[in-house]
Amino acid sequence: MCSGSFAKCLGITLIPLAIVCVLCNILLFFPSGEPAEHDHITDEVFYCGGILGSGVLMIFPALVFLGLKNNDCCGCCGNESCGRRFAMLSSILFAAVGVMGAGYSVIVSAVAINQGPKCYHETNGTQEWGYPFMENDYLSDKQLWSQCLQPKDIVHWHLSLFSVLLVMGIIQMALCAVQVVNGLLGALCGDCCGCCGGSDGAV
Repeated sequence: MCSGSFAKCLGITLIPLAIVCVLCNILLFFPSGEPAEHDHITDEVFYCGGILGSGVLMIFPALVFLGLKNNDCCGCCGNESCGRRFAMLSSILFAAVGVMGAGYSVIVSAVAINQGPKCYHETNGTQEWGYPFMENDYLSDKQLWSQCLQPKDIVHWHLSLFSVLLVMGIIQMALCAVQVVNGLLGALCGDCCGCCGGSDGAV
């Protein structure tokens, strides 16, 4: 498979992943699916890891990867004017942007999962909004989840959506890293893998 075609496959895969991340981040603004006040929403939601990191910043490399296919044709070997090697090399920069964006989303999601959601809970006889799991390993002790009185099932909501963002971000990082390697090979060896041996498809 030519490096341009492979890059297009990566771009096609990144777009739905970015859409999923954006939707998950938007849903996090509505704890348990209900409207909430600004102070009642987990702080990490406002960092917009899914919208900015795995969403907006991921669209740019995805579009670039898709566009590389337009440069994919036989008869390009040794033809410096076609700019195919430069296109593959430039895709590495956009892939790096994708890695940073997805990495940002992964870090935000990991922090949010580690500290737990903001909820209305009771502490030492006082009920208030805050983070009841900051000092507890709530991930291994589900009995602690009952400390969150409102919103209903907020812990499940929080963990499910941030876990999706975490996994999607890791996948996006892996795909962009693959394109870095693919882009290097395309820049060094040429975009068309087998055109040097024959160019039957050349015009």
